Amino acid sequence: MDLSPVIIAIPMYFMLMAVELVYESITNRKTYRLNDAITNISTGVLQQLSGTFLYVVKVGLYVLMYEYAAIIELEQTWPVFIAAFIIWDLCYYWEHRLAHEISLFWGGHSVHHQSEDYNLSVALRQSSTAFIWGIPVYLPMALMGFHPNHFLLAGGINLLYQFWIHTEHIGKMPRWFEVIMNTPSHHRVHHGRDPKYLDKNYAGVFIIWDRLFGTFQQEEERPNYGTTKPLNSWNPVYANFAHYITLFSQVRKAKTLKDGFRILFKPPGWLPDYLGGSDEPGLVSERYQKYNRRTTLQMNLYIFIQFLLALGLYALYFFKNGDFDPTTKAVYAVWIVLTTLMFGFLFESKNRWLAGLELLRLLSIPLGLYFMQTFPMPVVIGVGVFSIASIWAFIFLFRKALRSPEPSELSVVS
Repeated sequence: MDLSPVIIAIPMYFMLMAVELVYESITNRKTYRLNDAITNISTGVLQQLSGTFLYVVKVGLYVLMYEYAAIIELEQTWPVFIAAFIIWDLCYYWEHRLAHEISLFWGGHSVHHQSEDYNLSVALRQSSTAFIWGIPVYLPMALMGFHPNHFLLAGGINLLYQFWIHTEHIGKMPRWFEVIMNTPSHHRVHHGRDPKYLDKNYAGVFIIWDRLFGTFQQEEERPNYGTTKPLNSWNPVYANFAHYITLFSQVRKAKTLKDGFRILFKPPGWLPDYLGGSDEPGLVSERYQKYNRRTTLQMNLYIFIQFLLALGLYALYFFKNGDFDPTTKAVYAVWIVLTTLMFGFLFESKNRWLAGLELLRLLSIPLGLYFMQTFPMPVVIGVGVFSIASIWAFIFLFRKALRSPEPSELSVVS
């Protein structure tokens, strides 16, 4: 069973998010909103889900390059691994920087920047397509002879390190640490959409790369978070494709093939003059308010309970998908995508067709567990009873939401 380090670390991630929420309840400084946090986690779920189907592509290219083109084959020793870790981080810097400087590549990375909040859940907001543009940057490591095991371990540790820097509750670290390492202060700058903070601090682990290559910016004023073109949606699938949709719409309007390529490979936002182009990035108005479609407190509570159940079912898939036959794996994956979509839909819409879709999703849970034959019958029956209760609660709450044009804001995590 091959598991991503992110999957293995999931319990730690949620434990630290719980600690952050407890700390916020004590200090009364709020950085979480339920709709935003669930969308963040949902995009991470979709990214890991795509990885269960595309793992061979993501790792296979490196393995092929290593086996057939490596200049030498380095031993798997600690000094070699330390070198691999440092070089991997340098590759990450350039992958990250290119993702900001090339519009096509930004289509993958922009997902991570779409949240207008900044908390540990943002670390899980990842793209399902970014790996497509990032793989080539790491292939020189294969040519240098770093074993795939070192490549994967270095990448996993790098990603784990970056989790803790997504918080507003840690100020400046000791000066020597801030000089060498990436920190919450440095990474808050990176997530800022303020003009002085745009396209700065690309580091993964070592901030020295930004200092060396002229992309470092010290944190001064508190950043405003998000992208210069706000997503304005809680739909995690749309979040993965929003920039591509806009980008290719612009390419179709290009008058020449050259302009089409320039739209794809120039920095995000670049357009020729006849399409209203400008060399300056678009900026968000100072009067702009965070996207926050309001939902009743009861509906938020319903979504939260269903989200907790879904987390358990997500975990079952990620830990057991290697044992599933192709049909079971595909059906399960479709259910996961539908579930992440439903949470987004319920946060931002009252369309009546949503009721039928949610009822179908709820009924599919006990039926799916029964046909997978993974759990004993008492567990399946218990889940079935829960699903029936959920159906009753949802019908009641959905009717109430339809009659409530001005619902109250969620106060628990907003």
